[in-house]
Amino acid sequence: MKANKSFEPLNIAVVTFSDKRTRADDSTGDLLQNLMENDGHKVVEREVLSHDKYQIRALISQWIAREDIQVVVTNGGTGFALDNVTQDALMPLLDSHIDGFGELFRQLSFADIGTSSMQSRAFAGLANRTLVAAVPGSGGAAQLAWDSLLGPQLDSRQGPCNFVGHLS
Repeated sequence: MKANKSFEPLNIAVVTFSDKRTRADDSTGDLLQNLMENDGHKVVEREVLSHDKYQIRALISQWIAREDIQVVVTNGGTGFALDNVTQDALMPLLDSHIDGFGELFRQLSFADIGTSSMQSRAFAGLANRTLVAAVPGSGGAAQLAWDSLLGPQLDSRQGPCNFVGHLS
């Protein structure tokens, strides 16, 4: 980290894609919110939404159009189950893809879950100068994504580069 830069807190929206969870028992959403807020960011929106690609697109489209949201983190729906539509729903909204995000996530996951890591379709990209990151719904995977990838890259002091300069 560069000592001469100051921390810039970001406004983050978090959504869990699940047909089983509600806001009351959204443990991975709770975990992500706690990690983000402990790192100094503000969670300004939080939802639980079913695996409906059109509802997903509608919500994420609203969030990326807002000037007060710099980051959207989704969890759930990134595996190969038939109802997992996160990738299909969100990819058309992205202006650019951050290929290294998914690659690094799977590499880091390999240490925990071995070759099962290749079944993760975690990804990230930019849409309207908003970072959109889709991570698995398991608490361990979401924490890995935050601690190892998103948290460091959303810290404006991180060098030699970070995502903060690319966000609105």
